[in-house]
Amino acid sequence: MATELDDALESAVKIISETATLVRVVLSGRRRNMTVPFERIDIRPVLIKDAIVLQIEQNDGRATTVKNVAPQDFGARGYLEMGYANILVEHTSGALSIRITKKGEAQVHEDKGAREQNLEHDRRKARLLDPSDPFLIEIGISDSDGRIKPTRSDKYIQVEEFLRLLVPTLNSAIEAKQIAKPTPEKPLVIADLGCGNAYLTFAVHQYLTSIDMPVHVIGIDIRPESLKRNNEIAKKLKIDKTIEFKAEAIDQTSLTSCDIAIALHACDTATDDAIAWAVTGGAKLLLIAPCCQHDLQTQMSQVPEPWNILTKHGLMKERLGDLMTDALRAQILKLAGYRTEVIEFIGGEHTPRNIMIRAVLTHAKAEAKDIESYKKMLKEWKIDPALASRLNVIQ
Repeated sequence: MATELDDALESAVKIISETATLVRVVLSGRRRNMTVPFERIDIRPVLIKDAIVLQIEQNDGRATTVKNVAPQDFGARGYLEMGYANILVEHTSGALSIRITKKGEAQVHEDKGAREQNLEHDRRKARLLDPSDPFLIEIGISDSDGRIKPTRSDKYIQVEEFLRLLVPTLNSAIEAKQIAKPTPEKPLVIADLGCGNAYLTFAVHQYLTSIDMPVHVIGIDIRPESLKRNNEIAKKLKIDKTIEFKAEAIDQTSLTSCDIAIALHACDTATDDAIAWAVTGGAKLLLIAPCCQHDLQTQMSQVPEPWNILTKHGLMKERLGDLMTDALRAQILKLAGYRTEVIEFIGGEHTPRNIMIRAVLTHAKAEAKDIESYKKMLKEWKIDPALASRLNVIQ
């Protein structure tokens, strides 16, 4: 719901000031027309030499710096007003989530439920997925002793961070009635598009089931060998009634609709296939982590001035092409009636492909200026994004 921003921030400040019950604070995203000093800031109370201090971790996208500040010296309001669009404050009785919109309004969600405060100075991050869970052993992320395999550590963390974004976004969408509250009779339908070995597919199913959310999860991948492997695992785990797999191309799948569409590193235009299928099928929430954006890079031959300063360098042209591809995907989704954000879902040390497109269906009509900006960019760069050919959002 929309709340006066000042009131929302004051509520957050009050929770932060109670260090006896504060669990953590997370600041991320960037407000419109504002800059932020770090990509993400994590704050939590820790116990050092019998005294509570606030440990502040600041990540600039390359490295994380840590400092400890006495509670009386910590200016909570100053941190909350740095320009971050997403503010999460967890305490031992629940959580307060604030999303600041482009108009500067606060969308606030309060979640009830006990959370554990851990004051250990060198505490490891609490995990959503127990490494010894049988599904992690079966899919090959953990070994037979329930320990994360070193070669699968980055994949494990990627899946975990994906879940950390999925769950609060899903809860907010349900509260806003953008997604119907799932029931055993009508469970939440989630499609994992380009699921491959189904690390994310199984993780989403198992985690949401563990928090008592009725779900039916479908993994789609063109490879028959993936279908065979994943079905065998589902049967072994005895969850094959609520999770299924299809050996089909995304753009030709027999599945016609879903509530939530997810994709973790569907390569190149497979991401466009995933987005196009989801929009056509009326998906209400999309969480898409793109990979290998080559389509536009091959089209960037007639570069408008003065952008050739960037594109004459191969590495920079590649990165610019990546950014343009995902920016245009987000813009196309906006024109299709979605509220869109492009965010970082995991640190770059775990994967360089750490951008996520998050889109919630609102049916908002596209503004003329957004349509004009989109058309102008395509005309000046002489490009035709793959997603544009799959979704005709401009009549």
